[in-house]
Amino acid sequence: MKFLLLILVIVAVVAAWRMRSVLLGKVLGQSSSRVDRHLNRRKR
Repeated sequence: MKFLLLILVIVAVVAAWRMRSVLLGKVLGQSSSRVDRHLNRRKR
């Protein structure tokens, strides 16, 4: 049972990471493309 719960948590974390720009856009009230630009810009 614990193994199944662990697998479920890992799958949820991976899905949230793959869709982070969409999720952050909804939370912050901005478009996902704007959030995606900020996440993917180069650091100086």
